[in-house]
Amino acid sequence: MARLLVAAEQCSPAAHGHSQLLNRHPISSKNHPNVVETCWLKMKYSTLLVLQVTTTSCKYSIFHQEAKHELDMVDRRLCYRLYFLLAAVLFGVVWSVTEDECLPGGNLFGITILFISAVIGGKLVALIHLPKLPRLPPLLGMLLMGFLLRNIPVVTDGVYIDFRWSASLRNIALAVILARAGLGLDPMALRKLKAVCIRVAAGPCLIEACTAALISHFLMGLPWVWSFILGFVLGAVSPAVVIPSMLLLQKDGYGVEKGIPTLLMAAGSCDDILAITGFTACLGIAFATGPTWYNLLRGVLEVAGGMVAGILLGFLIQYFPSVDQKHLVMKRSFLVLGLSIFAVFGSSVAGFPGSGALCTLVLAFLAGLGWGTEKARVEEVLVWAWNVFQPLLFGLIGAEIRVSELERHSVGLGVACLLIALLVRVSLTFVCVLFAGFNMREKVFIALAWMPKATVQAAIGSTALDMARIKDDKQLQKYGMDVLTVAVLSILLTAPVGALIIGLCGPCLLQKPKNPVSAGGEDDSEAPVTYESTL
Repeated sequence: MARLLVAAEQCSPAAHGHSQLLNRHPISSKNHPNVVETCWLKMKYSTLLVLQVTTTSCKYSIFHQEAKHELDMVDRRLCYRLYFLLAAVLFGVVWSVTEDECLPGGNLFGITILFISAVIGGKLVALIHLPKLPRLPPLLGMLLMGFLLRNIPVVTDGVYIDFRWSASLRNIALAVILARAGLGLDPMALRKLKAVCIRVAAGPCLIEACTAALISHFLMGLPWVWSFILGFVLGAVSPAVVIPSMLLLQKDGYGVEKGIPTLLMAAGSCDDILAITGFTACLGIAFATGPTWYNLLRGVLEVAGGMVAGILLGFLIQYFPSVDQKHLVMKRSFLVLGLSIFAVFGSSVAGFPGSGALCTLVLAFLAGLGWGTEKARVEEVLVWAWNVFQPLLFGLIGAEIRVSELERHSVGLGVACLLIALLVRVSLTFVCVLFAGFNMREKVFIALAWMPKATVQAAIGSTALDMARIKDDKQLQKYGMDVLTVAVLSILLTAPVGALIIGLCGPCLLQKPKNPVSAGGEDDSEAPVTYESTL
């Protein structure tokens, strides 16, 4: 009791008053001969004392929490001021070096505004989510923000980016995404691809490319080689849209029993590689000078040269740097990114612009093949790089479209070409899975799910226009702008519609497994193993 009173006196004046009361009226057997009454008084005074000490402690605790909250607010305000100071110092350093480039109307200012706007647009679109439906891809918001910045008169004057800066940034983004695609290829999945997967990957891509080439030649007046450039740009499906939607269905068990999600996810990268290879060959032919036989041979040589260079560089970085070196992941990541960017830019300097993309795919694939499971850590670094360049890529692609320079009949003919090519693609995809063991509803779903377009179209859609600008040929620039316009239209029309079709039709057309325990198991005779493309 004495120790409790001493502690109470130190904490509260009120408790000190209770202790004085006990001193004036000591509780002893002399004053209170009744033992029961004595115990009752002791309990009464002790309870009052404990209640007072508890109340005082609570008050001190609340005061401590409020003080801590105030200190946190002060620290937060100081951090904001520090960030503002750092940003001001950074701006001052850049301004002192570049002067007008970082002011309104300069390239650095335009790139910064475009990047921030594209990130915000992507975040806003990602917030749009309906229950049981896949989210809309953020690239739509990035694309639209770039389009708005280019076509709002007041903003356009201040946000200016030279076409050389724009082309360079887009080519860097192309190198990053192709390196990710090469590392993302799973050799086990490629070895286990069955006939149905090969048919789904190759057939629709080639037929859509030929259909788009035929229609664009007669409707839009493009030369044959430019028609096939447009065809192979449109021929690629976008795993960036298909895979998240299929993973959502796979999580709920739809189509898992027959391996439909794994079929579409595994065939996606093969489809894209085929489209990029065809695009590479046609691009080399389009910008070659000489006899027809030489141009055709040049296209084949560009494909072969890109593969040979990719094989050599891929084997080089398999073994260099050695596994016993420090900071191995960062060194490997730097080599993959550096060689990929060098391949894309160096191929143009060497006069073989079409070989860079294929070289990047091959070298990244072979490097990942030699690294085994360690490539996952390199992929994480490439994901960080892609998060930086993705808003720039889609924002710059959107900014290339100027409403004032578009011709209505070109847009209308481009939409018609796109829709006819999509109709042929969907029909042929249905034919490709006729004898694959799927029922009618599943065949319809696979055909509908195999049409979204996004990332590949943004990555290679502007390449031909950039090369035409380097050649300074107005007619070639018009062809390149037509290709880019149709590529952007394909993204705007098929990416959101494709994601919604997969989300809405999946539960209606696909079946859940009858035996939930074996939902994850798939028939090896039909379904390839699951892997995810990064394109």
